[in-house]
Amino acid sequence: MQNITRLTELLRARHPCIRITTADEPEALAIIHAAAAELRLPVWEWSVARGLRDGEFADAPALPDTNALVDALIFVSRQQQRRIVVLFDSLPHLAGERERESLRVFREQIFSFDKIGAHFILIDAPSALPPGVEHLAHPFDVLPPDDDKLRRILKETVQQFHQQQPIRAQLAPHEAELIIRNLRGLSTWDARQIVREAIAGDMQLNGDDANRILAAKRKRLQAQGMLEYVEAPVNLNEIGGLRNLKAWLKARQNAFRKDATQFGLPAPRGMLMLGVQGAGKSLSAKAVATAWQRPLLRLDVGALYDKFIGESERRLRDTLRQAEMMAPIILWIDEIEKAFAGAASQSIDGGLSKRMFGTLLTWMQEHKAPVFLIATANDIAALPPELMRKGRFDEIFFVDLPTIEARHQIIEIHLKRRNRPAAKFDLDSLAEASNGFSGAEIEQAIVSALHEAYSAQEELSTEHVMKALRSSPPLSVTMAENVEALRRWASGRCVPAD
Repeated sequence: MQNITRLTELLRARHPCIRITTADEPEALAIIHAAAAELRLPVWEWSVARGLRDGEFADAPALPDTNALVDALIFVSRQQQRRIVVLFDSLPHLAGERERESLRVFREQIFSFDKIGAHFILIDAPSALPPGVEHLAHPFDVLPPDDDKLRRILKETVQQFHQQQPIRAQLAPHEAELIIRNLRGLSTWDARQIVREAIAGDMQLNGDDANRILAAKRKRLQAQGMLEYVEAPVNLNEIGGLRNLKAWLKARQNAFRKDATQFGLPAPRGMLMLGVQGAGKSLSAKAVATAWQRPLLRLDVGALYDKFIGESERRLRDTLRQAEMMAPIILWIDEIEKAFAGAASQSIDGGLSKRMFGTLLTWMQEHKAPVFLIATANDIAALPPELMRKGRFDEIFFVDLPTIEARHQIIEIHLKRRNRPAAKFDLDSLAEASNGFSGAEIEQAIVSALHEAYSAQEELSTEHVMKALRSSPPLSVTMAENVEALRRWASGRCVPAD
């Protein structure tokens, strides 16, 4: 109903041209017809395949000689009546030298519609609007279906299958709700197709299908390239050090519950982790998802950038909206300074990075859904100052190189992962020798020592690991100036993670 209400408001505001960018044409068309029925407006539809026809009837014949867009527009121009004219994939027929006639007729008809209160609605795939139209077409985004609609989709799909062949649908209420939760954020089309796939495999629907539906959803999100599901088996005990960060997370572990809200607690909104490369920022993001039992999704900001004007911003808005529909989740933006590289300086991208960054900041400030944002960064200088303002994040942590106690824990953790009892190693000497090493560098030293021991057909020993540590200088040595500058900046500005 939210989509119908929003479109109805645009039509009441007498926007003569509205643009819907979506691949789910049936859903967009259903929204248009529902809004038109509420306003008692007739609907015409045009496509190059079917021509111009009365959209009220699925089998209505096309008007003669209206397959070409220019002919359809000329016919429409002779009808002085309030109506909605839906154009499918019309933009290719308006752009280019050969389409100047169509573009001219279209522009004139927009101005004519503005006077009589009629409307064009364009349903297209992402592409640039032709010159002279980009500021005349009002964008409309189709929101993903809410839980009530997902329940209807689930019920209707089961009924459709059952009419063709009896199926077994045995779902306890909590299993049905789990399936609904796993469908959140998908389009109506995708949700229906995924439920069909789950039923078609064995002609039944039960609690076991919840995981299959979640797996299918992950594939679709991966294909879109915006939100990526990240497996997060790591728990906080598998990360050495970071005592302050762990305590902060533990104190907020239950803050998303209803009784926390009744207690007066606002839901945690996010945190920013700055620090040295390899110190454990990305690992911590995965551990938070495990500790809080929330799905972890990584936002690939680079995939959002599009050559068409306005499309990058729209993609970011759609992705953030999709994240809200999938809540409660952990949303992770890794190396956020690279994602919005042009936002902190005079950019050469026409201000796109700044507009994208502004969209993100607005969402961070205003979103209501339980989406906890984790952003990680290595380069302070590349971060726009607006991101560091109080209120953007609940807290800003600085992840420094591990202390000797943390290095002791890290070495023990990585030895245990490789089935080596820590008691057989001189952990104190190794912790001392790894001074200045990040957690990632310590792990690589152990891996290198394993290679050396395997090549010599020897069991891994303290000497092998010690040799690997001495043979490879850490980042804190090769980039000492940068690391020291980062530490000076963080002092007094950030909370130490350890």
